[in-house]
Amino acid sequence: MKNIVLIGMPGTGKSVVGRALAQRLDFTFVDVDDLIVEETGKTLPEILRTEGLEAFLAIEGRIGETLDRTRTVIATGGSMVLSEAAMGHLKENGIAVWLETPLSQISQRMPEDLMDRGIAAPAGMDIREIYEQRKPLYAKYADLIVASREGEDNTAHQVEEVMRTVGMYQ
Repeated sequence: MKNIVLIGMPGTGKSVVGRALAQRLDFTFVDVDDLIVEETGKTLPEILRTEGLEAFLAIEGRIGETLDRTRTVIATGGSMVLSEAAMGHLKENGIAVWLETPLSQISQRMPEDLMDRGIAAPAGMDIREIYEQRKPLYAKYADLIVASREGEDNTAHQVEEVMRTVGMYQ
């Protein structure tokens, strides 16, 4: 059974929905952001502030390229789609599900300083610009697109239902 790889903007609920979905499907759950913190011993904002954007993206990409799991729901960082090699690897044994959330909702969930949230983007880029940059990449890598719903369990149920409908899971 393939992994489920959740992609989408920061603030779409990939981690919370991922945990709920893993529980529903009796899968394990892994959050790539947590793996980055474990590997580096630093928070995402600390990495961005002390090592810079390129170093952060290199760490995230390397983790994505080497992650070897089965029956796992994987919550990627919002910037994982910037690494073609990582996304290629994750999709070898995974179904990429884009949790699509309106920009207005994402904007409401973001702090003023995006770096405080650990969002990997060039300095000065606002959430709308990040969304416009990444939206075509989410569309490129997505095997399924699911509109994010109110409440993580509702979204997890929606992902599960869409996957069953298209015959990806029984």
